[in-house]
Amino acid sequence: MSKFLIETINLKKTYKHLNGEITLFNNLNLKIKRGELVALVGPSGSGKSSLIHLLALLDEPTSGEIKINDVLTKKFTEEKKDETRRKNISIIFQDNNLLNDFTAIENVMMPLIIKGENLTNIKKEAQKILKAVKIFDRAQHFPNELSGGEQQRVAIARALIAETNLILADEPTGNLDYKTSKEIFSYFLKLKKLKKTIIFATHNRELANRADYKLFISNGDIKRVNAR
Repeated sequence: MSKFLIETINLKKTYKHLNGEITLFNNLNLKIKRGELVALVGPSGSGKSSLIHLLALLDEPTSGEIKINDVLTKKFTEEKKDETRRKNISIIFQDNNLLNDFTAIENVMMPLIIKGENLTNIKKEAQKILKAVKIFDRAQHFPNELSGGEQQRVAIARALIAETNLILADEPTGNLDYKTSKEIFSYFLKLKKLKKTIIFATHNRELANRADYKLFISNGDIKRVNAR
């Protein structure tokens, strides 16, 4: 087994625009090891969210390859992509993407329900994680009854319960106060110790500096920058 969980090979992503073609990435080559905590940084609009979506197999590169667990994903069907995400990838979206008709705890339980695991065990695990992210007292509330920060904590709990090897997070602490942001990040550090790979896009300089290293995105280019 390779020490790299995820690789990009000559990855290119362009978008059509009224004023012409926009190139977000061109010949991007990344190798990210198992157990690494990586911060994606750069100005707004530089492509941080787009890279998260590409790595999550939610968007197609214009050219190039993405390899997950030593497997090239270019020819994956939509069913195979879904299976790969279910088994290997947890995603924390910037806009939460919670299911409005389900309570907080039901949203958190969903990844394991989809996997067909025992409901009693799922509920116990969901309660434990909701307590860890300090949102247990709102477990029976629906998303529209929660603040933006509370919704984000539920979304983070949902991603953590799946116990995948790769966690992709787009501004995971963007709606959280300083204290809660540090608590969530401490959970990321615990996952790192379990050899989980976490890639998170952020504008929070302090959290970015606590990553193993930063990937600075600007003008279609990515540079590795040592944190701290």
